[in-house]
Order: sequence, then structure tokens, then C-alpha cells
Amino acid sequence: MKFDTPATTNPIDQLKVIGKPTDRIDGPHKTSGTAHYAYEHHEEPKGKPAYGVIVGAGIAKGKISSIDMAAAQKAPGVLAIVTAANAGKLGKGKMNTAKLLAGPDVQHYHQAVAVVVAETFEQATSAAAMVKVHYAPEKGRYDLAHAKAAKPEIKADKKKPDSKVGDFAGAFASAPVTLDVSYSTPDQSHAMMEPHASIAQWEGDKLTIWTANQMIAWGVGDVAKTLNVPKENVRLMSPYIGGGFGGKLFVRADALMAALGAKAANRPVKVVLQRPLIMNNTTHRPATIQRIRIGASRDYKITAIGHESWSGDLEGGSPEEAVAQTRLLYAGANRMTAMRLAVLDLPEGNAMRAPGEAPGLMALEIAMDEMAEKLKIDPIEFRVINDTKVDPEKRERRFSQRQLVECMRIGADKFGWSARKAAPGQVRDGRWLVGIGMAAAFRNNLTMKSGARVKLGADGVVTVETDMTDIGTGSYTIIAQTAAEMMGVPLSQVRVRLGDSSFPVSSGSGGQWGANSSTAGVYAACVKLREQVAQKLGMPLDAAFTDGNVSGAGKTASLRSAAAGGELLAEDFMEYGDLDKKYQQSTFGAHFVEVGVDMATGETRIRRMLAVCAAGRILNPKSARSQVIGAMTMGAGAALMEELVVDHRKGFFVNHDLAGYEVPVHADIPHQDVIFLDETDPISSPMKAKGVGELGICGVAAAIANAVYNATGVRVREYPITLDKLLKDMPAYV
Repeated sequence: MKFDTPATTNPIDQLKVIGKPTDRIDGPHKTSGTAHYAYEHHEEPKGKPAYGVIVGAGIAKGKISSIDMAAAQKAPGVLAIVTAANAGKLGKGKMNTAKLLAGPDVQHYHQAVAVVVAETFEQATSAAAMVKVHYAPEKGRYDLAHAKAAKPEIKADKKKPDSKVGDFAGAFASAPVTLDVSYSTPDQSHAMMEPHASIAQWEGDKLTIWTANQMIAWGVGDVAKTLNVPKENVRLMSPYIGGGFGGKLFVRADALMAALGAKAANRPVKVVLQRPLIMNNTTHRPATIQRIRIGASRDYKITAIGHESWSGDLEGGSPEEAVAQTRLLYAGANRMTAMRLAVLDLPEGNAMRAPGEAPGLMALEIAMDEMAEKLKIDPIEFRVINDTKVDPEKRERRFSQRQLVECMRIGADKFGWSARKAAPGQVRDGRWLVGIGMAAAFRNNLTMKSGARVKLGADGVVTVETDMTDIGTGSYTIIAQTAAEMMGVPLSQVRVRLGDSSFPVSSGSGGQWGANSSTAGVYAACVKLREQVAQKLGMPLDAAFTDGNVSGAGKTASLRSAAAGGELLAEDFMEYGDLDKKYQQSTFGAHFVEVGVDMATGETRIRRMLAVCAAGRILNPKSARSQVIGAMTMGAGAALMEELVVDHRKGFFVNHDLAGYEVPVHADIPHQDVIFLDETDPISSPMKAKGVGELGICGVAAAIANAVYNATGVRVREYPITLDKLLKDMPAYV
């Protein structure tokens, strides 16, 4: 089915099941331990799995001179050791910038060098420590700031060129009020709860991998290409994933090394990445250095806006798209954005929750506050004046929906913005300096082709099968809600099966496209199934499906009677025409935060948080709220504590575990409020939904930074905002 015209009335609009705050149908499985995550498929492989432990590279750049495995091979329980020397010819998956197995070249620290397979995890761990790898180190590049200064190492991205509208340089030079400031964001880790883990099993030339992967079809393609086997010989299964945030979009070393280990040991093999290998071996959000220039007239209108961003990645990688939101968020006739990539020998930089907009808004939304202060105007009013209803770079293209101003107005009223003291350092609560801040939220709406298979049994049960994944977001539930709404049955009569590459290819989970796209695919399959049912029962194709019955042409019959002669099955997918070219589709929001900063120690505590979101139809307000408050929590971490510290001598992340890499805990996060605007977007999909899981992080860190400034008068432009940076410039309060 192709969606190329705005949807009008359809069965989803009944809203009997869709749009209701529904408990997760997979909740009982998770709380009872019957939801099996990647490492927990103990009974499904044929034969007792052995254990693999990966040896990570001890240098960041260079070559492997030799590997001494003699002691490890003689260790108790060892079944096999696989290195590049005996792995056979390997290809390179198109989704990965780095090779998943080093040899002889080493591209980054903790790149997999070997996997040791043994009868027990303890034996594999012990033997892995006996593998002696000898290296010929080479000089590497690990410092983004240094690379930025060494301009020959900085590259423009041909795939994502600079943008330019009007005469930015001239307009900026002639503007009566200007801002020219640089900001920096650090490398960050996904730090998901479930580690990367896989169990691999070969049956002849057929490979099955139970793994933690957000994009099943991408994963199958990458495994097949890397191992040089046909795609039809690879089956990936990820029915439950314990968090991903983009870190599990692509196949990583655990899956490849489990497959190689299983081949060498001739039995199933389980591999889990140790936390240090997750942070140094897998992808991370790369650091950025951003320069923002804004020029405005005395009547508060932006006349020039420029945003440049520098970030690093391995050779062949891409820059962090931190300028993406600046191309669309505010008006201004003269505009410029540019991204530059420094080739660094650090672990691969890639997608992390709201890639581009999350770090980009960390800078832009501070700059907007700084400009508002220069103009002596309220920060919200400055944003309202510079709102736009059209794409500022392509003015002929309007936004399908844009309620940014409404989000800010509603949030301001709910949060008590009118009581805010514009001058910083004016409000105290005992030893705490109190401030409030806000930031706009923006994330593009993306849709992906997505398919599903729907079955109707003689018992009236509707079964949905799709390779869509659930990374803790509630995919099982919203897919069940969609099928229940379409087929006119209660949720108790819907079964959902996900995360298996033998099912129809879905959108997968990522980029805030998963909920809208995957449910649209289920919608398409249900349309086909409804047609079959109507034909079986001799009713018109527009028959009504309600309460387990089908009605049309003056007749009513039970839904289950249509399958009395055998199961009915329908399969289809939703793909999209060119509506995204005719309309700019985006999601909007506003974040409000109150903080307290200890006037003696500089310790910052968040006191209140509010998010107001306009993101199309909210399919399940309960799970959507969970998505937003989780994203807000990640935004708090990004603002105040999260930073992968780079050893610029050796090229690795020093704090590569959850003892050194700090993330927010319950004590750091107060009660969070979320408001969803009543919005449907018929341009987006037949579901009239968008995405909200990444919108919730966009702007949060800047709102916190702006609140800290309002509390203390100290403007920190280098994240995270730690107490040492505040104390350095904080006035003496008595």
C-alpha cells in the first residue's frame, strides 16, 4: 500500500483502542522473567551453548605484529580461539564504519582482536587473559579541538553539503545586535542497561543469531555481507531488547564473534560484551565544537543566523548533524550552516538518541537565550517573534503541522514562567540559588517502509507478525492496539510476534520513526485482511468491524466465522510517496526546568521539569509519557554529568564503565510533567501520528543550562555543566 494522499477517515479514527493509555501487554512477561533477552535464550539453541569472551585491542591505532595463543589454547575448557588469521575471508557490513574484527590493522581501542570459546564463561574469561597480543603502534589522532585547528584534517561532507540562503556574511556584519559564540559537547555513551549480547548457532550453512539489534533487516544484510553468505541463510531474532538508543542499530562484534566462534567450536556460542568494550568497541555520540552566529534587528527579528559544527569519526564516517534543527527552527532571511568532519582514531561515532538535534539544540537554545538577553527581551517572546510557518530554506514548502508557539505558551503558563526573574541570581531558597530556564524542542518526523503479516484464526484471535523490535518503547502494545482497532476486537484477542527476520520487514526501531511506521505497516496488512473477511462473509469492502462482529449491507456476522473454514492470512507493507517533499514534517515541543545551585559548592540539583510536545496523534499516552520522561532524564545527564573522557595520548575512553561514566539516578530526577497537545497529522501516515521518543531529549540540556545561568549568572558553554566550571566564575554570595 502506498501512502501518497492525506488520510481522511479510516478505522483508526474510531479511537476505541488507539489513543488510550494502555498498560504494556509485554509487562507480565518482563516482570515474571519470561521475556527472553539476547543472552537468555538458554533452551532454544540446539545443544548446550559454549561461552565466548572477546579480547579487545590494547592500542588505538597500528598493526598486530603477532598473537601468542599457546597458553590460552592449553587452558581448561577451551574449545576454540578465532582471530583474523583463521576467521576466513570477511567482508565489511555497509552499516559499519569500523571493521568488527581487527587484523592486521587496528582502527580503534578495544576493537575485537580475538574470541576465546570455552565450556564456561569463567574458563573463557581466564583463557582470554592469557592471549598475548603484540602490536606495532602508530601515531593516532584523538583530539577534536586539535584536529579543528589543523584545518587540513577537517573535511566537508559531500553527502550532506553546507546550506546557504541569502547573504549571511553581509547581513551579520550589518546587524545592529550580534552574537558570535562557540559551544562544545563531549563524547557520550548510550549506556543502555542490557549489554550487547548474542547467541549464534550454525546448522550446516544456515546461521541463527539471537541478538540485541534494533534493525533486524539491516542486521541480516550486514551479517551476510561480513561472513560472505547468502542473506537467506541468516536468521536474526531479537524479540526483546533492553535499551538501545541507537547503539544497537547495527550489528556489532558480539554477533560476528559469536558466529565465528560457533563455526570454529561446532556448537552454539554465547558472547556478551563487557561494559568497557561496549563503550570503546561499539558506537557512541561524538563530541562537537559548534560556532553559532546570530544577527538581529532592534525589533527582535533575526536577520542572519549561521551554525557551524565540527565533529570526529573514523575514516569513511560522517559528521554529527548538529546543524539540522537550525535549518528549520527559526525564521531569518540570511542563513548558513556547515558541518566538518575530523578524521579521528577514536571508536566509531554514530547515531545516539536524536542524533544531530540533541547536541545541536544543546548549543542553539543557549544561543537563543543569550541573544534574547542582548536584545533585552523575554526568551520565549524572542522565539515566538521568530517563528515560521514555512521551511526557511525552501519557503515554498510549508510545515504539515507546527505548534511550537502553542507548546511554549502552554508550558509557560503551566510552569509559572511569569514569576521568573529575568536578572540572574535573584532567587534564593536557603543555601540554594534558584533559577528557571526553557528551550524549544525540535525533531524531524521520519517515515520508513514497513511491512506486517496478519492472521485470523477460527477462534477469533488476530496474530500480527513483523520483524519490528521493542527496545523498551512499547512496540508490542501499540501494534496490538492498531490490530485491535482495525479488526474490531479487544486487545485480549490480539497476539503480537516481533523481532524475527523470518517475519515481514518492518521499519525497525530508530530515528523516532518506529511507532508511526510500524503501526502503519500493520494498518496496511489489516486493510487486506478486512477485505478478505468481507469477501468471505459476502459483505461490502467498507463493512464495519466492531466488538468482534462484521456488519454491512444489512447483515451482521461474527469475525471468527470468516475463518471457520481455515485461517485467513494477509500481508502488506506501507510505503510513502512524495508528501515529505511537498510538506516539511517535524515534531515540536518546549522544555521547562527549575534548578537549585548550592552557592558554596556549585552543586546543581534539578527541582522541576516539564515537557510540552506536539507530535501528531499519540498512539498510547502512557507509553509515550514513559518515552518522554526517559528522554528528559537522558537530557539531564547530558547537561550535568555525562562525558566520555578521552585519553589524548593513547586514544581511548578512560571512564569506560558505569562506575566512571556517570548517568542520572532516581535521586537526581524530580517529578516530571508531560503535556501532549491534541494534534493529528494526516500528512504523516494513515495513523496520523509522528514520533515522540527523541523529541523528549531535544532541548532539555539547554533548558537546564539556561536555568543554571538564571540561578547563578554563570554561562557555561562547555558541557557537562559541572560544579568546577560554575565555581570558577560564580560571584561570591553572602
